[in-house]
Amino acid sequence: MPGVDDYDQNIPTPLLTDPPNIESAVGNSVAAMVPHLNMTFADANARSAAIPTPVAGMEVFLIAEARKELWDGSTWVSLTPGPWIPITPASGFEVRSGSPAYRIVNKNVELRGTIQRNGAVAFVKGAPFTLLTLPTEARPTAYRTFIAATTWAADMYARAEVASDGPVTVIVPNSTTTGASWISLDNIRYSLV
Repeated sequence: MPGVDDYDQNIPTPLLTDPPNIESAVGNSVAAMVPHLNMTFADANARSAAIPTPVAGMEVFLIAEARKELWDGSTWVSLTPGPWIPITPASGFEVRSGSPAYRIVNKNVELRGTIQRNGAVAFVKGAPFTLLTLPTEARPTAYRTFIAATTWAADMYARAEVASDGPVTVIVPNSTTTGASWISLDNIRYSLV
């Protein structure tokens, strides 16, 4: 009957009183240790194929996603920032600067970049418009509202709304006579839980 490790991790350790079978003794120890290690996989699909029933506390590094994740008992949680994933503006809008993108870190979504109307034409004030639509993995569980920076010496701010079905809608207030022509996404950050 093997013993267990001193750290209560249920790693079997061979005892001198065990029947002699080095293959079994080492194999059982290795099989018990691997789930406690930081495993490496080519991508999330390879991880899912290798670990069909993960156990809380498992850690993996996904090469394609360039991200470390932890199984929290119900889902894989990103522990390190993955790469920025480009966002495509809605029809009628274009990238202004900052390479608009999103990334997920520790169950939080971060956005970046600046988007403008095609040709830098001023936005219509007081009327909501959809700037972009986020992919399913980056959508909040509930509606979120943010203040977003706009053109300096024009309106200077707008209201950005992120809906749980993906659209990022913006409203520029009727506060001044000049018109904003771009929106910054840099301060938009929200939880996925």
